[in-house]
Amino acid sequence: QVQLVESGGGSVQAGESLRLSCAVSGYRSSKYCLGWFRQAPGKEREKVATLDSDEYTSYHYSVRGRFTISKDNAENTLYLQMNSLQPEDTAMYYCAADLRGAYCYEAARHYSDWGQGTQVTVSS
Repeated sequence: QVQLVESGGGSVQAGESLRLSCAVSGYRSSKYCLGWFRQAPGKEREKVATLDSDEYTSYHYSVRGRFTISKDNAENTLYLQMNSLQPEDTAMYYCAADLRGAYCYEAARHYSDWGQGTQVTVSS
């Protein structure tokens, strides 16, 4: 079973940066999709960025150019570098994994393994 543990959230001013980390353990598959999702109060959980085992990345249109997803294979850690943060980025951010293959689905319902979440709050 995959274990995902997020860290790095916090409260920042608009325009500032944060880096989220997700320690990933317990998987053996060579084909996978890892991703960052977020959920604001009263809204559905949405994809922020995904990265598959072929190193293909995909981003929500609202974060493209500001956020970067990456993975340190030696440390088995997934990162989300978030620059130029805006108040609308405020949400609980979750790390997710799908070990069925290298295809990254858009919808959160396709991911079976989740971290506990880390809060990101951006004030104007």
